[in-house]
Amino acid sequence: MPWWHGRSLWYRQGPPDVGSPVPFLCLSPSLKVGHLPSLCDLDLCNTVVHGCEHQCVSTPGSYYCICPEAQLLAEDGKGCRTCRSANIDLVLLIDGSKSVRPQNFKLVKQFVNQVVDSLDVSAHGTRVGLVQYSSRVRTEFSLNMYQTAVDIKKAVMNVEYMEKGTMTGLALKHMVENSFSEAEGARKNVPRVGLVFTDGRSQDDITEWAKKAKEAGITMYAVGVGKAVEDELREIASEPHDKHFFYTTDFTFINQIAENLKLNICAEESQGEIEVKNPCSCESLVEFQQATMTTLEQLTTKHILLYTVPVHLT
Repeated sequence: MPWWHGRSLWYRQGPPDVGSPVPFLCLSPSLKVGHLPSLCDLDLCNTVVHGCEHQCVSTPGSYYCICPEAQLLAEDGKGCRTCRSANIDLVLLIDGSKSVRPQNFKLVKQFVNQVVDSLDVSAHGTRVGLVQYSSRVRTEFSLNMYQTAVDIKKAVMNVEYMEKGTMTGLALKHMVENSFSEAEGARKNVPRVGLVFTDGRSQDDITEWAKKAKEAGITMYAVGVGKAVEDELREIASEPHDKHFFYTTDFTFINQIAENLKLNICAEESQGEIEVKNPCSCESLVEFQQATMTTLEQLTTKHILLYTVPVHLT
């Protein structure tokens, strides 16, 4: 039976093409064309072989496919896919104070490079910036300086140990005001992650800029080395602490923690507590968290203690 195509008074044999849902205009009730039915009267999801992987939604004269929460519609408009690449803007603040000691500073650089290996680094994928701080703050490289993991890892290995004080508050200020600026390569609608390494109490106040970092929507991690102060790390790390903060040298339950992090972040999104600008944001942060946990497990020694916490998506 021929099919009516909108108000243009032409029709074709058979149903609309599967896989290419076309918006059809509704047939006016005043128009009568013999036995030709209006597509607006049909539930196309129940009439044609729509091919939707998850769910078909009928509209007047057309239909479209939808996917489960936290999945994206594939390019063909029918299938569903998960987010495969963890695209984030990541800035690492590493403590270069004298108390870290050269052998532990090498370990921190090794950790940075193993995290880089786990990420999809590119101009349009994940970007990585590195800042070292002691009595002053020095940008080793900005988010837009390197576009490959090879170049980043080479730059990390060339970082020279500063070997002075511990001005963590100044480093946080620098991160918020400079490292995540568009001028240094930060992008809109891409999750921003800050990761702080420190081995002891800061010699300046961290409260103001730890708070501003979170208000800016930056997901903050804090990794304590040696005699790092728990209260300061909690203040740097993002909330909620009771669900996401842990302190241990035993990594046997890291996989379980990573799964809990995923559930917590995605649950907050679905409840509307966090504005969802990109369905991949949750998956992106989870992939980063899992890569970080795995790398820390591999690098753990008796000298390292871990404090981590995920947060808010931008």
